[in-house]
Amino acid sequence: MRVVAGWAAMTPHPKIDAIVETYLSVADVEAPGLVEGLYLEGSAALDDYRPGTSDVDFVAVTAASPPIEALERIHTRLGAHPFEGVYLTWDDFRHNPSDLEGRPQAHGGKLDPRGGVNPITWHTVAHHGVTCRGPKPAELDIWSDPAALAAWTDDNLDRYWRRLVTRAARPLTRWGLVTLGGYGTVWIVTGVSRLHYTLATGGITSKTGAARHALEAFPERWHRVLNEALRLRADDSAQPSLGSLVSGLAEHFGAPRPSLYASPFERRKDVLAFADQVIIAAHELYAAR
Repeated sequence: MRVVAGWAAMTPHPKIDAIVETYLSVADVEAPGLVEGLYLEGSAALDDYRPGTSDVDFVAVTAASPPIEALERIHTRLGAHPFEGVYLTWDDFRHNPSDLEGRPQAHGGKLDPRGGVNPITWHTVAHHGVTCRGPKPAELDIWSDPAALAAWTDDNLDRYWRRLVTRAARPLTRWGLVTLGGYGTVWIVTGVSRLHYTLATGGITSKTGAARHALEAFPERWHRVLNEALRLRADDSAQPSLGSLVSGLAEHFGAPRPSLYASPFERRKDVLAFADQVIIAAHELYAAR
C-alpha cells in the first residue's frame, strides 16, 4: 500500500489508483486544502469496473462552495482522464439533492458550473462509496429517502430513457447508429435494467448486476439480448466512438462470430423492444408501491 497526496491507494484497480493519484496531486497543487473528501461511486464502487470502457466516477467534497476558476484549472490540467463527477459540500450531503441548485460537475474533460445532482449519487456514496480521502461514508450524515429515490427513478424512465429509445428508433439519428454497435446495446439494455432493479429492490446495482437481475425478472424471450449485453460488458471494448462501432459491426460477420445475433439490425430491434418492456414494467412496479 502506498500513500500519495494524503491518500492510501486501496481502490479496486491499479488504473483507478493512478487516476485518483493524479487528480489529488493536481487538485492539491492548484487549490491547496480545497478537496477535503473524495469518494468513488459508479462501477468503481459497485465491483464492475472495466479498465477499457469505464469512467471513474467521483464525488469531491469541499468545506464551502468551491471557486469555479480553481476547478477549471484542475480539470484543464487533467485533460482527457476518464474522471467524472460532482463537487459537493459536507452540508450538501445532509439535504435532498432535488432541493439543491446545480453543483459543479466534471464531464468529458470539461467543467459545468451548474451540473445536475440526483439521489442516486447520495445513495451510492452512502452504501457503496469508496473512500479516497475524508471520513468513511458511515461516519457522515448522508440524506436518504427511499420514496424520493423511487420517485426520481420512475421519472427518469421517461425523462431520459424513453426519449433516448425514441431517438434510437430513428435509424439515421446519432443514437439510431449508436445502437447498431456494442456501446448502445450495453448502455440501453443495462441502463433500463438498473432502474428496474432500483424500483424492485430499493437498492443500486452495476451494469452487470442489472443485466443479471433482468435475466431473473424477465421472460426467456429477452435472455439473448441480455446475454449479449453481458458478453459485450465482459469483453470491455464497446466505446462511444466511430472506430468502436465499425469494429463491433465486424462481430456479426465472418467466423468465428462472437455476437449472439446474425446482424446488428436484428440486435438493435431486440434492444429497443426490450427497453420498451422494461420501462413499462418498471412504471408498474412504482405504481404498485
